[in-house]
Amino acid sequence: MQVKKTNYLVNRTPTFEVLTQEEIEAIYYAALTVLSETGVRVYNKEGYELLGAHGATVEDREENSALVKLPPEMVDIALSTLPRKVVIYGADHEKYKMELFKNQIYFGAGSDTPFTIDPYTAERRRATYKDVKNFARLAQALPNLDFHMSLGIVQDTAVGTYDRWQYLAMLEGTSKPINITAVDKDGLKDQLEMAYIRVGGEKEWLKTPIFSLYIEPVSPLSHSVEVIDKLLFCADHRIPFVYTPCPLAGATAPATLAGTAVQALTESLLGIVLSQLRRPGTPLIIGGLMSAMDMRTAVYSYGSPEMALLSAAYTQITKWLGVPEYETAGCSDAKMYDEQAAMEATMNIAAAALVGGNMIHDVGYLEQGLTSSAEMMVAADEIIDMVKRILRGIPVDDDSKALNVINDIGPGGHYLAHDHTFDRFKDVIWQPKLLDRQNYEGWQATGSKTHRQRVNERVREILDREEEPLLDEKMFKELKRICELADEKYKDQELDLDMFG
Repeated sequence: MQVKKTNYLVNRTPTFEVLTQEEIEAIYYAALTVLSETGVRVYNKEGYELLGAHGATVEDREENSALVKLPPEMVDIALSTLPRKVVIYGADHEKYKMELFKNQIYFGAGSDTPFTIDPYTAERRRATYKDVKNFARLAQALPNLDFHMSLGIVQDTAVGTYDRWQYLAMLEGTSKPINITAVDKDGLKDQLEMAYIRVGGEKEWLKTPIFSLYIEPVSPLSHSVEVIDKLLFCADHRIPFVYTPCPLAGATAPATLAGTAVQALTESLLGIVLSQLRRPGTPLIIGGLMSAMDMRTAVYSYGSPEMALLSAAYTQITKWLGVPEYETAGCSDAKMYDEQAAMEATMNIAAAALVGGNMIHDVGYLEQGLTSSAEMMVAADEIIDMVKRILRGIPVDDDSKALNVINDIGPGGHYLAHDHTFDRFKDVIWQPKLLDRQNYEGWQATGSKTHRQRVNERVREILDREEEPLLDEKMFKELKRICELADEKYKDQELDLDMFG
């Protein structure tokens, strides 16, 4: 009989931390100082008047903006009403939902890339409706992707309506939770109406919201009229939303990573306070898509170790605050899915998962978020699966120590035929689907394919197969009609491709 020990600690999963609790607190209180002494610029009269009516100092008023300074107690009050758990559903409520709270990890794509890599021609070209739908179909098929964003800007429509068409394309392709973007409040309003149709009405939406909205303030310390409009609309209609600044260390934020985190948190806290003033209990996920500017190329690096560090640090801060968090991973600065893309994606996926980010987005991004890649998306799905195996750690108990099995086999034997091996190997030994583990002769016999070739084949296999439509004809026509009415409104507004770079 084994002697049971007291005070026996168990590591069920590996842990990863960048900041101590004291450092987290130092960054938080520094953000409160910036918020109360430096202030933030709010380019929305309704927004700064709401803040001023509840204790903020409103200074330096201009025609459509003001400098707003918030005392720390306003943040305390807002945090007291902010939901610590946010739930977002897929259109298939029974199968897909995300419960966002401490250490619950979910992976998904990024959005709104002007370019994409065609998986059939390898051409870098502008994204279309069909591309956005195909990315949604990939998300539906990939088991380690839990939510979806568009991974493309629909550029075969008017500039003012592409957001509606993107949402329709995603609804055609996936029944998983969706994180949308909106051109403006009107675009958000139309997409909410589409969601009502998809779930069966407003009452059903309030029970099972099937999208969240991505909102991005402008670093440094600025909140545009469109940003505040969308924030207030979300609060009024109980739409879960992501409020994520994107400061760039050395360019739109201090060069030091701690300084960048302080500024990002300052910008996030404004979103928390304003949303809770508008309607206490408004569901909000904060994030910080933070990185450093490459001083040689002046680009916003998506594959840098600084991005992984900042994302991990911000995740720790949000866990300390008790707020759901929006992380970044599965992305790269490479121009196609290649060795650099695999290396950078593996690094940031591992960091995001190990630290416990909640809503981990940008899977499939290349070229500083300008280009999307189906190959990157599919390859990242397997990287995530591998990292999830690492997260399961090494349980140490009577069964896993296997003393009886070792005694059965003894010196010089093997374990292949033992029941213990047969009963457990599928659970404890991870098996890849795309990585190659054959010997050289076996690899040659199966075509000597590179990893990139196998990934591309998997992409085509998913996209080429016949599938039952997720929307019936009547519902599709109703949803499409909303997009067409918006097109009519913007019929004289042509899509300016130069605006996308």
